[in-house]
Amino acid sequence: MTDLPDRRARTAHRLAIYDLDRTITRRPTWTPFLIAAVRARAPWRWTLAPVVIGAALLNQLGAIDRRSLKQVMHRAALGTLTDVEATALAEAFADDFGARHIYPAARARIAADRAAGFTIVIATAAYDFYAEALARAVGADALVATRATRGAKGRILPQVAGDNCYGPAKLAMIKAWMREQGIAREQALVRFYSDHRSDAPTFAWADEPFAVNPHKPLRQLAAAQGWPVLEWQE
Repeated sequence: MTDLPDRRARTAHRLAIYDLDRTITRRPTWTPFLIAAVRARAPWRWTLAPVVIGAALLNQLGAIDRRSLKQVMHRAALGTLTDVEATALAEAFADDFGARHIYPAARARIAADRAAGFTIVIATAAYDFYAEALARAVGADALVATRATRGAKGRILPQVAGDNCYGPAKLAMIKAWMREQGIAREQALVRFYSDHRSDAPTFAWADEPFAVNPHKPLRQLAAAQGWPVLEWQE
């Protein structure tokens, strides 16, 4: 990489890219969102909990991947959704969950990055149809997320469209978003924040990587690479 002081002086774009779950939020978001949706929309779907538990066990055993598990959970807890239903569920969830589980230190860091001229981007494995409300809750400018398949009349179906925004796929999707925005990598200064070692490809690609609330594998990697560690947990 180019020397950072030089890059800061001559780049046309400043991007601060944040993971969501356990980076900005204290807890993962997907399961709490599904629980809130079942309670609000279709309590009878609790009867499908054994299907989700079975799929989670298969994922732990390596028999199915995260993408497949996400689709099973979506089908069991949500079925299909209209845009109106999804928006109402997402906004209610963001209001409640966000107020309780978004780190104040994350909000402060986002505000500081914005004041320093950075565009705020959330890059997350969470589905776009609910993560968008959480991104708005922290004042993000853009969202890179797992996309749900859209069916007739825009209904949200329980299938992932394209890649699950996780691991190497997250970096590929960030790069694709930058191309769509007309942002050349050599003209961008990139900060990246995450709590998990699965984001190692994006950490290595970023100019300024920050390990936030890192679990042990990421803490070890950050120490080996000399990446700063930020502790946002109270």
